Amino acid sequence: MKFTDGFWQLRSGVHASYATEVRDVRLDEGRLAAYAAVKRVERRGDTLNAPLITVEAHAPAEGVIAVRLTHHAGKRPKGPDFELPGASARSAATVRAEGATAELTSGPLTLRLPTEGVFGLEFLDGDGRILTSAGRKGSAFATVADGSHHMFAQLALGVGETVHGLGERFTPYVKNGQTVDMWQADGGTSSEQAYKNIPFYLSSRGYGVFVNHPGKVSFEVGSEAVGQVQFSVEDQTLEYFVVAGPTPKDVLARYASLTGLPALPPAWSFGLWLTTSFTTSYDEATVTSFVDGMAERGIPLSVFHFDCFWMREYQWCDFEWDPAVFPDPEGMLARLKAKGLRICVWINPYIGQKSALYAEGVEKGYFVRTPDGDIWQWDKWQAGMALVDFTDPEATAWFQGKLKGLLDQGVDGFKTDFGERIPTDVVWHDGSDAERMHNYYTHLYNKAVFEVLEEERGQGEAVLFARSATAGGQQYPVHWGGDCWSSFEAMAESLRGGLSLSLSGFGFWSHDIGGFEGTPDPAVFKRWLAFGLLSSHSRLHGSSSYRVPWEFGDEAVDVARQFTRLKHRLMPYLYGVAVEAHRTGVPMMRPLLLEFPEDPTARTADREYLLGPDVLVAPVFTEDGQVEYYVPEGTWTHLLTGDTVTGPTWRRETHGFDSLPLLVRQGAVLALGADESRPDGAWLDDLELRVFTPAGTGDFTRTVTVPDHTGQVAATYEVVRENGEVRVTTDTDRPYTVTVVGERA
Repeated sequence: MKFTDGFWQLRSGVHASYATEVRDVRLDEGRLAAYAAVKRVERRGDTLNAPLITVEAHAPAEGVIAVRLTHHAGKRPKGPDFELPGASARSAATVRAEGATAELTSGPLTLRLPTEGVFGLEFLDGDGRILTSAGRKGSAFATVADGSHHMFAQLALGVGETVHGLGERFTPYVKNGQTVDMWQADGGTSSEQAYKNIPFYLSSRGYGVFVNHPGKVSFEVGSEAVGQVQFSVEDQTLEYFVVAGPTPKDVLARYASLTGLPALPPAWSFGLWLTTSFTTSYDEATVTSFVDGMAERGIPLSVFHFDCFWMREYQWCDFEWDPAVFPDPEGMLARLKAKGLRICVWINPYIGQKSALYAEGVEKGYFVRTPDGDIWQWDKWQAGMALVDFTDPEATAWFQGKLKGLLDQGVDGFKTDFGERIPTDVVWHDGSDAERMHNYYTHLYNKAVFEVLEEERGQGEAVLFARSATAGGQQYPVHWGGDCWSSFEAMAESLRGGLSLSLSGFGFWSHDIGGFEGTPDPAVFKRWLAFGLLSSHSRLHGSSSYRVPWEFGDEAVDVARQFTRLKHRLMPYLYGVAVEAHRTGVPMMRPLLLEFPEDPTARTADREYLLGPDVLVAPVFTEDGQVEYYVPEGTWTHLLTGDTVTGPTWRRETHGFDSLPLLVRQGAVLALGADESRPDGAWLDDLELRVFTPAGTGDFTRTVTVPDHTGQVAATYEVVRENGEVRVTTDTDRPYTVTVVGERA
């Protein structure tokens, strides 16, 4: 929200009060409190009839400093609040005062402020460099003529500093100059709205900022005061956390540890998913024809997904198969699973009035209500739909019980669609504030579904295909990009959204191959296939038309086959990257910024990414195959062609539909599986270690670990080059081969 009218004036109806002068500072066991007057105090009378802003600081985790600004502290907290599993009740900081300065230090991060005189905050790294600061207008509140009260903060931007993240956003990748509101919306991929709003941003200077408020947070990223990131909430308090680096990967690791590390998805989920599509006509014969058609064409398929109309029209959700189309669901699922498939079905948290569950939920009081006690309903999406109240433990257990019935039938995962259009004129079972629940609802929804999967299928076997999320939602993977058009422009939008989400703490991400709305041109579909099968997770899905490859020609079949098999071969490497995401929060699909933080060009690259630390992917967004992409420092080898390129440099290339820039970093050792038929094969059987040796004759050592399907280390290989000779030592007796790229073996 903007409060000013240019640099000098406030907007009409706005009165702002800024923390101006320090009146007192108190230090106590890792905590600090400062009291700032909103004007200069020159005489005793100036302390009357004027507010103070209370500024409190502590460290909820090592390398994270929380700052809480409060005007009036008497507002009764109603929740919800973000769960912070990595936060400690005891401050992980030390405090000290020396002269006219007080400091609070946690790990490599220090907060410094004066104990007297002009108020201000400075955040310093371990070398004493100022990362950012809150200056003369940096800690404040504003009252508006409409009666609203807003707390806001401003943190300085340095020259050339770029801001990233803030959730899955399809607007420009670098957020400088943008107004970004944290407010869940079903807005597709072509607007400023977002399904996944995460009040966390990552700075190119090596720090992050998390605003600890689940409701609407309004960010002005150099868009009001051009040298500041401003964030505001309509509340009496505002708490934000500054997260230390020094590297962007360190920032993400600290943030993810604080808000929740992602679960490790099962290995089978990394294969190709195929769906019925949304409004298409289908029955068991149609589904079987799709599955058999993929097998006949040699395209490995891992998961089949049933979209909305597996249930009867107007009865979403009642969790019952449409008997007119699927008279024998248990038998059908058994037949599909006999073909080696896993099964996913679409759900959402809305209960249509025609559903038998509507009357059941009303009787038991499981739906969200209006202030006068009625069931909240509307007709957008489903006729007379009500909303399951996940703040009620009994309602949550009731909803989970319906899902258990599907799991008993043979379902393996759920696509948790929707969860964004949550009303604010309602009353929640636990008394939660309706504005704060608007964004937070999706967290409770996905958590409920994920937990029942873990309970019924076991830890390590749970996987969602979720559309909406907020901070902490990364714990319940996988998330996909939502409704996009079937065009090259929408393909690029989707990638921008995925890159922004990955810099918001999410380790796994996917999208609808070919686009969701409309029917893609065959060129779009084929280019999207390569992009999709070099993403964390890969799903063929559409709205009104099927997405089986043969609908787009024989060449599309070839492309689907080639890149599905390639992904399966890459699984020993990819699952190791997935384990890293699970343990550290560093995402599988990495913007170049994460691996090359000192490279100014890498900070802005939004049409390419690194798949793990060593593989660079530059999707092609043109029919004729022309692609322009940036190659960071070092020598890289095209995995598909064997050509080499040395960066930093920009490249312009032309690729057929069976190719794209897919480069491996010099010095990498890729572990490649021999089984192209499935993502969860026996990776150690005839494993290939492809060694991309550094140039020259110098010695080098690389250690490669290959995980098993639970994420534990199955084998370790130490690759050493000495005196020009490459040798490998390992702790397994399983056969393997070594291929040296770049010199004679």
